[in-house]
Parts: sequence; structure tokens; C-alpha cells
Amino acid sequence: MPEDGSWATIREFLVDTEPRIAPSRIDEMFSSREIVDMHGPLDIDAPYVRGEAVWFHRDLPAETEVPFDIPIVYRDDTLLVVDKPHFLPTIPRGGHILQTALVKLRLELDLPDLVPAHRLDRVTAGLVLFVVDPRARGAYQTLFQDRKVRKVYDAVAGVNPELEFPRTIVSRIIKDKYDFAAREVDGEPNAETLVELVESRNGLGRYRLSPTTGRTHQLRLHMNSLGLPIIGDDLYPHPTNRAVDDFTSPLRLLASELEFDDPISGLARRFTSSRTLEL
Repeated sequence: MPEDGSWATIREFLVDTEPRIAPSRIDEMFSSREIVDMHGPLDIDAPYVRGEAVWFHRDLPAETEVPFDIPIVYRDDTLLVVDKPHFLPTIPRGGHILQTALVKLRLELDLPDLVPAHRLDRVTAGLVLFVVDPRARGAYQTLFQDRKVRKVYDAVAGVNPELEFPRTIVSRIIKDKYDFAAREVDGEPNAETLVELVESRNGLGRYRLSPTTGRTHQLRLHMNSLGLPIIGDDLYPHPTNRAVDDFTSPLRLLASELEFDDPISGLARRFTSSRTLEL
């Protein structure tokens, strides 16, 4: 607690400095002996002591349940590969804590040391590789950082008969820390994607996207740069508001294939998603 504080009690200090916690909730935590200092639980009238420390667990924010399963594609003592659904974040961030793939899998599979080797955006479905054995984390995370994993994505977007495929898109993508959206700018390219049109029907096309880099929102930006934004994209070309519990129109983007040489066993690994995107 601050050395220059002038509060009479610790309760007064918490009420003033923790505006997101209702005073009634602070009182409940005192009553249930949840607020402690180095000597143990504190009473509600405990005096404020400058420079001392108190501890308590903040309540987790209410979260909307993401009502979709996380199928397991592969599991051994080292690796876990899952088929993440749309709308489920890979890791805790912001208001998403319990409703994330990492937390759900740790609890459901009793794997407290589980960590992801890479991440997918919340709105993207498909393959995510997790590391079960803590001793192997560095090897698999480095594999992704060094771009030694071949990734393939499926996407659904509009079609333009004037565009020829396959084509490779190369651009420079940047994202400011406090902006939701990334953007393409002039300068040395740092993002590359091979785009192939697999089939088209009723004005929509199924595309196979093979990135050789992993910039934020790279695939969404590159498709948008063709004038073919991915169906269901709430950010490109224009941001739209979607209720957090609206699961009706997912982004039609799927991480469908992962392929690499296993840095531990030396085996050639290839995993494919069982999910499909409807045209």
C-alpha cells in the first residue's frame, strides 16, 4: 500500500482504489476471510498501514459460454493437436479467461502444464498444436517462430472472373498496439500468401491459402486486398459490431493443415482438420 496513503482502514483504501469492485463485494471478502496480509486474514476494520501489502483474488468477469466442442486430432505424451471451433480464443486475453481453448483443455484433460506452440485468432477455426511436456516447449515454439511449419488454410469469399489464380500476394503489414485492425502500407514486404481458387459456385469461391509468413490478420488482409473479403469478416473491409453471444455467421476461415518435421522424434508430421466450410 502507498507510503503516502491517508486512509484510516484497509477497507477505505480498497474502496477508493478498486472502483471495479463494489464496496459490498469488498465487505463480503473481509467476512469470508479472503483479504489477507503476511500475518493472515484481515478484519473489516483493520487499520491502514503505509508500505504494507495485502492480497486477495479478484473475481473473474462473467463470460459468455462458447457452446462448441474442441475435437482432439492427435495426442501423445508430448503433443496435443485439436480442431478449435470458431469464436473460441486460443489463450486468455482481455475478457476471455475460462472460455479459451487453453483453459478448457487444461481442465478437461487434466493437463496443467499444457501450452500452445502457436495461436489462432478467436474468429478462426482449425488446427492448433499444444505442447504437453514442458521440456519440449521450446523446440515446438521455435519451429513455428522459424517458419518451419507448412500451414494451409481454407477460406470462402466472393469470386471475380477477371482475377487469375493461383497468385501470390506480397505486401507489408503493420498493426499498431492499440488498434484492432492491421493494415497494408508501402515499404519492404513482410507478408506473403499463395492464393488458389479450388472451386466456385453460386457467386462464392473456396480458396486454399498457403502463407509463408505469419503477420497479424495476414490472410484476411490479403483476401481483402483482392476485393474478395472473407465471408463473415467483421473487421475487413469495414469494422462491424457483433454481440459477443452471436455465433450465427462465423468467419469462413479454417486452419486446415499443419505439416512439419518433428524436432523431437524426427518424424514427418501431418495433421488435417475434419471441419469444412460451406459454400
